[in-house]
Amino acid sequence: MTSSATPDSPPDPVAPDDAPHPGDAIRLGHTLKPRHMTMLALGGAIGAGLFVGTGAGIHTAGPGILVSYALASVLVLLVMRMLGEMAAAVPRSGSFSEYAQVAFGPWAGFTVGWLYWWMVTVVLAVEASGAAAIAHGWAPGVPIWVFSLAIMLVFTGANLLTVRAFGESEFWFATVKIAAIVAFLVLGVLAIAGWLPDTEAPGLTNLTGHGGFLPNGWDGVVAGLLAVAFSFGGLEIVTIAAAESNDPARNVARAVRTAVWRILLFYIGSVAIVATLLPWDSDRLGSPYVSVLEVVGIPGAADVMNVVVFTALLSALNSMLYGGSRMAFSLSRRGEGPRPLSRVARNGVPRTAVLASSAFGFVAALLNVWWPEQVFKHLLNSVGAMLVFVWFAITASQLVLRRRFEREDPERLIVRMWGFPYLTWFVLVALGVVCVLMLFDADARPQLLSSVVVVAIVSAFALVRETRRRAPRKRAAGRF
Repeated sequence: MTSSATPDSPPDPVAPDDAPHPGDAIRLGHTLKPRHMTMLALGGAIGAGLFVGTGAGIHTAGPGILVSYALASVLVLLVMRMLGEMAAAVPRSGSFSEYAQVAFGPWAGFTVGWLYWWMVTVVLAVEASGAAAIAHGWAPGVPIWVFSLAIMLVFTGANLLTVRAFGESEFWFATVKIAAIVAFLVLGVLAIAGWLPDTEAPGLTNLTGHGGFLPNGWDGVVAGLLAVAFSFGGLEIVTIAAAESNDPARNVARAVRTAVWRILLFYIGSVAIVATLLPWDSDRLGSPYVSVLEVVGIPGAADVMNVVVFTALLSALNSMLYGGSRMAFSLSRRGEGPRPLSRVARNGVPRTAVLASSAFGFVAALLNVWWPEQVFKHLLNSVGAMLVFVWFAITASQLVLRRRFEREDPERLIVRMWGFPYLTWFVLVALGVVCVLMLFDADARPQLLSSVVVVAIVSAFALVRETRRRAPRKRAAGRF
């Protein structure tokens, strides 16, 4: 099956990945191996938020934060299963943006793609600033903005190399994070069992005492859910990377099947250990993992965790830059972005897209000089609920495309969403409930409203743009 695109029209967004495309799309590298894909999936969602944000969630919900994480995990598991179904069937560098275009038209692909691009460019800038702040603590004489600029230079340069170089670097970053979590889980279990020197088994005291398992009631669980739901962002990047692997369909299927379960174990397991070893109302929850390591007698716990968090931030930055550049490349290739972004260098890397995606990170490095707190607060608000919009798009697209796959080419369904269409509808309703809860939460409301405004503006622009393009050209929704 080949693409029906002509030189003057966007290519079929869901043609097989080895189908010929106009321009340079076919020249993207295909050197990511299964181990790269698996570790990218594992490492993509294990960011600094797990290590430094867990304490705030526990303080909000008490031990009931485990319920919050369980609910968020189920939601993310179902969304990733749907995305994995589509990505295994048709691996594309634009992933969910391309699937939205096929399901609902170019305006949807344009909106989802550019909103995601904006979200990851803001996040990578924040990650660079966070890593720079840690480095500044090690070398106080060097300003934060200098570290931030240096970090951006290093990782932009790394992403301009081959995709294999990106895969290797992310493999080792993820390895460090996963090794740290596994070690934490082992030490935590030993401490809970009372098998470590100078430690006593805490029993269920911290889970059922201090006001009970739900000291702040179900309101605390809801607030905790809103606090932790977005910490899983980054998993979707593995489906973007699938298009550059040596066996896209099988690699993304394997990564989605195995990585999600492991991540749920890492998140829920590590949070359970923190909640069991530390009282939810402890003043040591500002750095929960450091406090747990101190409880079990690990010398230099703060220094150890600083290294782990620093690595997690750099890994997240690396992944976001990769994901943003490939999304910009895909949008350009489909005629939904500036044409230069689709140019591919001889090493198989869309260098212009990489530079464009890293540009804001360099600007943010300079913003650290003048208005660090104010600027980043507003930027994070603008993308705070963007991930929910992306999950909406994934779910709605799968609802439409699954029936199309079954009708036109059922053999492509290597990965299948469970309980279709009932669980798909369940996720759509659940995401709507999350938005309603955010609207009534004082902390989450500004993020939701800011994100809604941004989504509305981009969607309106995309619809007007598509309306103007329809007259001279047939709607490019694509076919299987």
